[in-house]
Amino acid sequence: MKESPIPRLLELPNRSFFLFGPRGIGKTTWLKEVLPDAVFFDLLDSSLYLELSQRPNILEAMAGNLPPDSWVVIDEIQKIPALLDEVHRLMEAKEWRFALCGSSARKLRRGGVNLLGGRALTRNLETFSWKELTDIFDPEFSLQWGLLPMVQLDRENARDILNAYVNTYIKEEIKEEGIVRNLPPFLRFLGIAGLLNGQIVNGQNIAREASVPRSSVDVYFSILEDTLLGHFLPTYRPNLKVREQAHPKFYWFDPGVARAAAGLVFDPVDRLWQGRAFETMLYHELRVYNHTQNKNRSIYFYRTGSGVEVDFVIETRKRQQTSCAHIVCIEAKIADKWQRKWDDHIRSIGNDDRIQVDKMFGVYRGNRAYHYDGIDVLPVADFLKLLYQGDIF
Repeated sequence: MKESPIPRLLELPNRSFFLFGPRGIGKTTWLKEVLPDAVFFDLLDSSLYLELSQRPNILEAMAGNLPPDSWVVIDEIQKIPALLDEVHRLMEAKEWRFALCGSSARKLRRGGVNLLGGRALTRNLETFSWKELTDIFDPEFSLQWGLLPMVQLDRENARDILNAYVNTYIKEEIKEEGIVRNLPPFLRFLGIAGLLNGQIVNGQNIAREASVPRSSVDVYFSILEDTLLGHFLPTYRPNLKVREQAHPKFYWFDPGVARAAAGLVFDPVDRLWQGRAFETMLYHELRVYNHTQNKNRSIYFYRTGSGVEVDFVIETRKRQQTSCAHIVCIEAKIADKWQRKWDDHIRSIGNDDRIQVDKMFGVYRGNRAYHYDGIDVLPVADFLKLLYQGDIF
């Protein structure tokens, strides 16, 4: 395993920005690498936190006499949302640039918080990607244990690290949010949400399984989403003649963390779980590429009422009054051999003149590539190589 830092794909913006991402994915490490000369404030430092929370206006004196365009980093900015007023003032008065780092956007989105009026960009840092790990990427290990930096860099202790991640990082984050007054119901929900990784969200069923009110399920999912522990994948609804699924899927940000949340790190996982984990990994790579390469394309899944499903639909051009929507379709399978019946799933979405299907891909764990009348079936490594070359979308 490499001992030197692994370069990340995210590039440093040339202006102030918020940097969000789950805990333990290397945000602070990245900031120190790309901004080695910046003035750095870590709000996990209890004495610093206490001083700035009581007197936010002392930030200027602490930073010192910096010239314009100097960088100032504030780590864990969500701990003192009121500090953003002072950041705003210093951006205007001193022309300083700020990197504002946090693991939760929830507190910053609450009413009355100054989000800098569009003066700061938003960037997200995810777990390691295939492109970042390159020659040390192990698809089998990553499928089982995920892509958290602390897991990838200490693979022998993956089980214990993931178990601790859920029992310390996540619970600590939720406590800090101050919304969950009664932790045991949330923890029951957490286990169910882990088991349902990559599946369509049915709030009523989850409420029954977790023995919590239906309204609490929505709140709990919003907490996972705002603390960047998971992402809703919406359905693609092109208004075809068939009835389409309306409920979204929920994917954890990392298959290893989902496994730990489900309480499965010390048990073997079945084939169905591995299939969902495979989709989670692929969705992660699509998100990382989409964000780091500034594609900003909407990603969906598609499912009809009869159960025909396409795992990922990427809308590369929006539908307009005089032109149809353009999409790329991707079907992911954990299998080592591709079955031709899966072609029909991918083709099913293209039977409408309001949609132009530009590319169709099947991604699987086999070793051989196939080309079937417009559908490229690729081993996962081949697909990811094309993705980061810009040949998928």
